[in-house]
Amino acid sequence: MRRDATSSARARIGAALLLLLSGSVVAAGEGDWPAFGRDPSNGHHSPLTTIDRSNVARLRPTWIFQSGVTGYFQAEPVIVEGVMYVSTTGNHVAALDAKTGRVLWTYTHKARTEKIFGPPSNRGVAVSEGLVFEATMDGRVIALDAKTGRLVWDQEAVRPEEGETETASALAATLGDKPVQGSSRLGFKMPPLVAEGLVIVGVTGAGYGLHVEDEKGGLDGGSVVGIEGGYGRRGWLAAYDAKTGAERWRWYVTKEDGWEGVFAETTPDGIPLNRDIAAEKAAAEKNRDAWKVGGGSLWMTPAYDPALGLIFLGTGNPAPQNFGLTRPGDNLYTMSLVALDVRTGQLRWHFQQVPHEQWGYDVASPPFLVEATTPDGQVKAVAQASKTGFIYLHERTTGRLLARSEPLITHKNLFAPPSPEGTVVSPGPLGAISWHPVAYDAVSNRAFAQVRHGAATYTIKTVPASGNRPELRYTETSEAKGEPTFSTLTAIDLASGKAVWSKKAGSRLSGGTLSTAGGLVFSGEEDGHLDAHDAGTGEILWRFQCGAGIGGPPVTYAVDGRQYVAVAAGGASFTKASGFGTGDALVVFALPD
Repeated sequence: MRRDATSSARARIGAALLLLLSGSVVAAGEGDWPAFGRDPSNGHHSPLTTIDRSNVARLRPTWIFQSGVTGYFQAEPVIVEGVMYVSTTGNHVAALDAKTGRVLWTYTHKARTEKIFGPPSNRGVAVSEGLVFEATMDGRVIALDAKTGRLVWDQEAVRPEEGETETASALAATLGDKPVQGSSRLGFKMPPLVAEGLVIVGVTGAGYGLHVEDEKGGLDGGSVVGIEGGYGRRGWLAAYDAKTGAERWRWYVTKEDGWEGVFAETTPDGIPLNRDIAAEKAAAEKNRDAWKVGGGSLWMTPAYDPALGLIFLGTGNPAPQNFGLTRPGDNLYTMSLVALDVRTGQLRWHFQQVPHEQWGYDVASPPFLVEATTPDGQVKAVAQASKTGFIYLHERTTGRLLARSEPLITHKNLFAPPSPEGTVVSPGPLGAISWHPVAYDAVSNRAFAQVRHGAATYTIKTVPASGNRPELRYTETSEAKGEPTFSTLTAIDLASGKAVWSKKAGSRLSGGTLSTAGGLVFSGEEDGHLDAHDAGTGEILWRFQCGAGIGGPPVTYAVDGRQYVAVAAGGASFTKASGFGTGDALVVFALPD
């Protein structure tokens, strides 16, 4: 018991120091969950121990908040000094008494455009110095008074019309009566990071293709279309003054000078990319301005090391999605883990996981900070869980690759290019590990990841020339028929890179993971179950049906000595074909009094 108490105390002190150094005045009290990931390390781990292996089976709902807006509820709540702040579908925000669920105030967002990228989901807010910050799907960054919900400032970061393309409209018209959703319209999904008096957030929608519904009315089971040439926008990350909303710096994902890179034949860790380098170089002059619409969406909140003054973030796929000939070269700095100076936005280093990417393997899951064991001793490292099925460890100051885990899925035709006859590749664009946060327990040095196993078929198609419109080529990405599809919750020992245990889920896992010093890992499923696993063995010790798919990361906090677990249950997938309903509930659990 003494050792457990000491470990918990150290974890609390470390979290408090990290927040103090970050410039935030929000105290990391023992019971708080004051920021995305709990602290700037993005660890999604709590030192609380009241709920543990011995009693988690007694966990029961204690209160429920219903937002009144159904669907795509993906937010991670933030809890500061007994108040919970949560964003809902459509970018509305509520402040709740974290002990009782009583509504303290609500903010109703009025979007300036109905045309947004993807479903109207939002993944959370940030709280600092009496303000609540949110980045919205219609391209705004806003600050609310934390006590009243009053709008303090509203910065239009993206013009409402930004992102329209004639090419997209032309292709949509050729697809007949199949419903089409999406375009390269810019907006925000990620919870902001607040550091050094700055609100830092990046756009999504920069390089995504059109979604074509299948015969069941779903999108995940349909296809994603990436169009040849002229489709996409430059992704970017920007910092705004926390007091005024004025933009302080902006970093663009696509490199203006030399985005072609070195025409790498392998990934940096040595896996062949199967590129036609000669064809790319031959097309380079014709497509020398491809970087101007080069993509690179930013999906999730950066990790932050205040001692180094660096933030670490993953970047998305280049545009046009899944179609590489009109964007020759490596397409820097898409598909990368990058380190930026927090005060200026200057690039310090990058590691491009997949140069010239054609499969939708965005570096999407939020990076997290760890202490890595190497032959030279302990090294401050940053870890990133990838869609390709690896967890990478990098030295923080230089980006040097320290280690890579064993593959967490079974690969099939990895990096085989799309083809007219259709190429089956595993994993598909949904993962291995997508945007969902990975929890990290520093005591055990284990990461806990929701891993999706599945394959996709990548097919190049042609639309004949018509009138003044030339021939149009595009890549269609659809679920590979006959290939196994399932999810596992997997624990990875970061010292060895090996999976310690892996448990197959009853439905697709979603939302991300939470680990606690009570020896537990919480993980949500698309069928509505929230599960609590033994962190040591993976055994399910408790589960509860929340009534709708789990869409957001679970969190835990304490008020007046009582520990709670909270999770958003509003539907986890933008597909009608999943068979699971949508909802509007934030469900909060506790042990009986």
